[in-house]
Amino acid sequence: MTSVRRVAVIGTGLIGTSVALASARVGAAVVGWDADAAVARRASDLAGFRLAESLEDAVGDADVVVVATPIPTIAVLVARCLARSAGAVVTDVGSVKTALVRRTLEEAPATDIGRFVPGHPMGGSERSGPEHASASVLDGIVWAITPHEASDAASVAALESWVASLGARPVRLDPTRHDRLVAFVSHLPQVASTALMSLAATEEADEPEILLLAAGGFRDLTRLAASNPSLWSDILLGNRLAIAEAIDLYAERLMRLRAEIVGERGRDVEATFDEAKRARLRLAAKPTVRAGVAVLQVVVPDRPGALANLTAVLRDGDVNIEDLQIVHSPEGGRGTVHLTVVADAADRAHSVLVDVGLDPTRLA
Repeated sequence: MTSVRRVAVIGTGLIGTSVALASARVGAAVVGWDADAAVARRASDLAGFRLAESLEDAVGDADVVVVATPIPTIAVLVARCLARSAGAVVTDVGSVKTALVRRTLEEAPATDIGRFVPGHPMGGSERSGPEHASASVLDGIVWAITPHEASDAASVAALESWVASLGARPVRLDPTRHDRLVAFVSHLPQVASTALMSLAATEEADEPEILLLAAGGFRDLTRLAASNPSLWSDILLGNRLAIAEAIDLYAERLMRLRAEIVGERGRDVEATFDEAKRARLRLAAKPTVRAGVAVLQVVVPDRPGALANLTAVLRDGDVNIEDLQIVHSPEGGRGTVHLTVVADAADRAHSVLVDVGLDPTRLA
């Protein structure tokens, strides 16, 4: 495969439609199919791809087939795609790989299984459906490529090249290692967010004002609790052993911090927070600039154009933004922006923001 000219997307929700949009952006002809005809029509109207009459129609002449459906359906659909496509590389976007690979190897013809290269784009949000899709969902994200023992080397290389062409960063991982790592950085955050929101909702029965007091920190931590329940049930059960290990280790960390607080060990509490803060600052920056970053907090008015004005000021000041987060105030009327810049640019960023009447605070 020298280039990807035709892409078939099976499953046209948030990720599938985002893949369709990103593929069209780089000049590929895209065809989509979804078992839910209404969802498929909405996605086709939004993304402009050709709507196939059947899965077989969608994959017949494709160079790459992306199966973006719920986890329980992926193995069977991958097998169908392999059987009905002449030479396409077939991949998926499921967030659990080990069990999926095992089931697919059982379902798919041995003669075709080399063209199956599992994958997992580490993008998306708590929202679902094609209405929230965008090609930008894939910009700069890590896209895990998790080949199995029978995956063709040429198919793996072709998929990695195509993923990079969409603007994502392919990273090759063993399926089992992938599942353990995402248990900590993807699945456990969902569990923690859901548990915290559930606890607050339970407490609300006796303290109805509790959620009125919820500020930015609580809203940030519980954002994932708005995710699709059935989707996450499938994911967590599919990766249950790795998730159980992650929950156990997280609980140990919580109990250790609890002991420090109850024991009034102020220095230990501070050290725990400092260690986490330094790790978070490394996460906030691109790999090439992790050696030194600074975080500025800026309060901005909550109105159209405010964020664009902020970024334009930094652009004109020749300050590159490495990371940006926004927290809306529950009182309304304003928001707080956390800007991560390289450490050497912190003073310049502070100066140009002050010059336009803002009041930045350096957090780190």
